[in-house]
Amino acid sequence: MAIASNRPISICLINQKGGCGKSSTCFHLAGTFAASGKQVLLVDVDPQGSISQAFFGSDAVERMTVWETVAALFDDGCNHIDPQQLIRDTHIDGISVLPANHHLAQFNNPSPEQGGVMQFALREFLEPLEAFDVVLFDCPPNLYQCSWNAMIAARFVLIPIPPEDFATQGIRAVHQAVASARVLNPSLRRLGHLITRSHARMIVHQTYEEKLRRLYGDLVLRSTIPELSGFKVALACRKPVQMQAPRSKAATRMRELVGEIMDRVENRSQHREAA
Repeated sequence: MAIASNRPISICLINQKGGCGKSSTCFHLAGTFAASGKQVLLVDVDPQGSISQAFFGSDAVERMTVWETVAALFDDGCNHIDPQQLIRDTHIDGISVLPANHHLAQFNNPSPEQGGVMQFALREFLEPLEAFDVVLFDCPPNLYQCSWNAMIAARFVLIPIPPEDFATQGIRAVHQAVASARVLNPSLRRLGHLITRSHARMIVHQTYEEKLRRLYGDLVLRSTIPELSGFKVALACRKPVQMQAPRSKAATRMRELVGEIMDRVENRSQHREAA
């Protein structure tokens, strides 16, 4: 579906809880978008570097210097940054990565609103780029400077939530962070909550999913991402499931998710609804 803007579709995946499936969802979303013919940039702003390791391997990522990672955008000592050197092609056609590793941790400070010009580091780097149709930000499990920077740079927020008690406790804080980020990025919109890592046969998961849909209504996406072996096997093979097993149930779920995301992007771009 056509989007009423020449700007890329930029989405940050945020939740302050770990284990919500942010990195896995980013990885497989990138593959599904790329399989549809789009040029995708994955921006790794998690000091754990999970997305980077998924494509390049842990040894190679750990050896990267500050100047070879996204941390260079936050380091005053790194001048004259060349996007062509910082952004790396991957072995998957249509997917590039702006990598991260442990060097980013020193810049991921709490109280990001006090970060001055650092708050705009990602936005200033990404705005001139014209080669990408989709930009996906993989954020750390907190709402510090890295997640804040992603929200300032992105157009949309997607909130992955497993249907469990601990995962749902921090939703209000995420909503508040999005509202605060809109002061500096008024175009930021919520795509909604994405239920991840669900087991349809588990009563507790059914109960929490029903609770989420009752509390947040249409803000919860119809699409869900269940725990399927196809996702894990594909990741182990360092390929998004759309490339590893395009006929699998997991790949079908990702195509359904991308279709719904595109519909929501279109709707929010046209109506600019309040987040």
